[in-house]
Amino acid sequence: MAKTLVIVESPAKARTLERFLGDRYQVRASYGHVRDLPESASQVPDEIRKEKWGRLGVDIDGDFKPYYVVPDDKRKHVQALKAALKDASAVMLATDPDREGESISWHLLQVLKPKVPVKRIVFHEITKKAIDQAVKDAHDVDDNLVRAQESRRILDRLYGYTLSPVLWKKVQTGLSAGRVQSVAVRLIVDREEERLAFRTAHYSDLEAQFSADGRTFGGTLARLGDVRVASGKDFDANGGLTGRNVRLLSDADASALVDTLTRNLPWTVAGVDAKPGVERPPAPFTTSTLTQEASRKLGFSTQRTMQAAQRLFQEGHISYHRTDSTTLSDEAMAESARAIRELFGDDYYSAPRRYQTTVKNAQEAHEAIRPTNFGSAAAALERVLGGDDLRLYELIWKRTMASQMVDARVLRTTIEISAPAENGGPAMFTASGKLIEFAGFRRAYVEGSDDPSAELEEQETVLPTLTVGERIAKAGTRVRLLALEPKGHDTSPPARYTEASLIKELERIGVGRPSTFAATIGTIERRGYVFRQGKALVPSFTAFAVTRLLREHFGDLIDVEFTAEMEEDLDQISRGEREWLDFIKQFYRGDKHHRGLEEAVKQAEERAEYPLIDVGVDAGSGETIRVRIGRYGPFLQLGEGGPGKTAGLPPTVAPADLTVEKAMALIRAKAKGPRMLGVDPKTGMNVYAIHGRFGAYVQLGDTPEQGVKEKPKRSSLTGSLTESTVTLEDALKLLELPRQLGTHPESGQPIVAGLGRFGPYIKHGDDYRSLEAMDDLFTVDLERALALLAAPKRSARQAAKRVIRKIEVPEGGAALQVLEGRYGPYVTDGELNASIPRGTDPATLSLDAARALIEARRGAAPSHRRGRRGATAAGTHRRRRPAQASEAPAVSAAPAKSKAKAKSKAKSKAKPAARKRAVRKRAG
Repeated sequence: MAKTLVIVESPAKARTLERFLGDRYQVRASYGHVRDLPESASQVPDEIRKEKWGRLGVDIDGDFKPYYVVPDDKRKHVQALKAALKDASAVMLATDPDREGESISWHLLQVLKPKVPVKRIVFHEITKKAIDQAVKDAHDVDDNLVRAQESRRILDRLYGYTLSPVLWKKVQTGLSAGRVQSVAVRLIVDREEERLAFRTAHYSDLEAQFSADGRTFGGTLARLGDVRVASGKDFDANGGLTGRNVRLLSDADASALVDTLTRNLPWTVAGVDAKPGVERPPAPFTTSTLTQEASRKLGFSTQRTMQAAQRLFQEGHISYHRTDSTTLSDEAMAESARAIRELFGDDYYSAPRRYQTTVKNAQEAHEAIRPTNFGSAAAALERVLGGDDLRLYELIWKRTMASQMVDARVLRTTIEISAPAENGGPAMFTASGKLIEFAGFRRAYVEGSDDPSAELEEQETVLPTLTVGERIAKAGTRVRLLALEPKGHDTSPPARYTEASLIKELERIGVGRPSTFAATIGTIERRGYVFRQGKALVPSFTAFAVTRLLREHFGDLIDVEFTAEMEEDLDQISRGEREWLDFIKQFYRGDKHHRGLEEAVKQAEERAEYPLIDVGVDAGSGETIRVRIGRYGPFLQLGEGGPGKTAGLPPTVAPADLTVEKAMALIRAKAKGPRMLGVDPKTGMNVYAIHGRFGAYVQLGDTPEQGVKEKPKRSSLTGSLTESTVTLEDALKLLELPRQLGTHPESGQPIVAGLGRFGPYIKHGDDYRSLEAMDDLFTVDLERALALLAAPKRSARQAAKRVIRKIEVPEGGAALQVLEGRYGPYVTDGELNASIPRGTDPATLSLDAARALIEARRGAAPSHRRGRRGATAAGTHRRRRPAQASEAPAVSAAPAKSKAKAKSKAKSKAKPAARKRAVRKRAG
């Protein structure tokens, strides 16, 4: 009996659907997109290979026709779908309910060319009822949504593949630009520039501690007479006082005021103001608010959140997770009402709550992210879910339930306490408190915040009951003054963006879409435009250089409003209100009012200059210090550069934190040369500690002049040793490697211990064995070496890693370990490994830094093996979904024939080199 073929994107979603559909259906997965624009020169179709725009895959000389290809790794999936189609009576395309899902369905139609009836079905949750309704409402593929998605793909390809070569020529090879990613980087750079321009201001106030009826509470000096005491909000970014009718207290003023006020006891309670109020629950989750809250409450990266949400949706536990809507269906609100009454009681529910979507350019009318079964609290799913999935589901369940619960009722109290002062009228202290009279939605959920002080304000603070006129002294009164202290404060620069706050800002200004936020952050981090300090996203100097070039020559393309307008244009296309071709033509070729991308690129190639980043002027020489971007990354240059006037920059230096003093210290250290550790008593040669391109090492003897073939003996550092901590004793031990342990009793060949690419090892002939965690490279003996050689050989992955240190986790979780790996030190939580950056001492890595590295690794894309089919001649590029592919490949691509020649030459050159390596290896 012929069955209806149902096609979804993923095997997990297919398995879930099979549980609800009967025997009349067969469900197969497309594994995402089955076609895309060519990613490498080898994928370019023959019909356009000779065209100058062939590498783009878009006909920019004609009507911008896109040329799609089926990537090599998708062919087997296409063949499987074609085989399933042979016995099908009909086809139902059940891809995700958004533009990208619609695009996947359209591409499936173009590739499979089914001769049986085809319908598109859409459901926002994988439940029996939703699927049955979707089958009833089956319809044709929406061409408007397809055109909108295709326009986005073409737009991103044109943007990335035409702007990126400008960056390669003017800044550094391997950089990329993207329609959304470049705006995101600009926001991060703009914030860092604000921090650079910020000037700290200092101010003081007084803090008092009181007690009454066994309860202590604090008060802060607010006014002196009728004049308000200055606080942080009264200063601008330049450190100037902007507040009117305010008094700035210096540290000396505050100390003198303490003496005056403590002499003038008793004080009196001048006012008590208690006002009832309500707090309303937050709206249900959208993609943006979910990623923000998961970052605050769970410490999840955006990528980690979206991966867990994807699994929850595919397994039928939540509604579709890519949405910018806060709407709940009538059915969902009715189910939540029943669950609230059952779990919390009738007092916690009054009526359905409806929320307006406030996101700029909100897309298709999806629901908010919610559970598919409101009766399934997280505890009920512990056997089904685990780890990230369970924690994220609990967050979604609580938030959705809270959104339908009644307001919390609070009583906010402000107490004013007057202290006699000798000049300027009485000093007025204020104390604020909040009493939660009825928890309401708080029984289920309390929203987090990016501002720690705001979170503190939301906590309950209960003040004692005081009456106006009541006296306050240090003893003999019901209300007592316990302490009075001056407090100095410094204004703080604007906070750097975190993943959560960056997504919030991108959503606010209408740039990007729910499906692209995680990919955008992953891309800018992978490209080296940002690095992390804890949760903060810090721009690199490369990001500064790129942003300044784009801002100067492509200002409109990375303009926030312009990019948001493009999102609105795409929305109009999705609604059938605008022609996609007109939109693309205007963007690329321009019109009488605006220049297009094509003209902007030509002008930039002619006029753009190498972007320099000024640090400041060296007081000693009067020369300007600048940051330049070189082949191997950013470096410092004093004046016109030259010997003794340049120095590499550590990769984790934040631009706003680089001062003239720090820059000059690096330049002087480089000019001074390697650190001399001492003299080797055996050879009489100097021993140096040197920081090279690939890490720190020690060297015996001076570095020879360029062209001299014989190199001095060198050894990489091991374990926790760094360039600044290694001693002469340590260096001499390292330089003696490999050391001979003795001879093998059977072969008579020597056994040596040494330090190699993959860590410490022992060697007998051609047989290598890695040392285990318990072994020490400098003390391992012949007996232990023989035992290791006699044991079954294990791969490098199986070999035990040497533990550099353990980092205890205070919450009682498993300790993090810092290990010596085959590619250098790394930190692991047992599930994920994260490399420790060069220049960071693995022996002193803090808990916060370790967690930040693991979180950054968790949000990064998986690495790929070299030599993968479909890679370009100069590098391997990951194939991405169209909505995520806003940047160009990391290197320029040559025509296919020249690439093939280059590859052939590379192979011929590689063979002799490989033979030489093999001979050296056999020779030991």
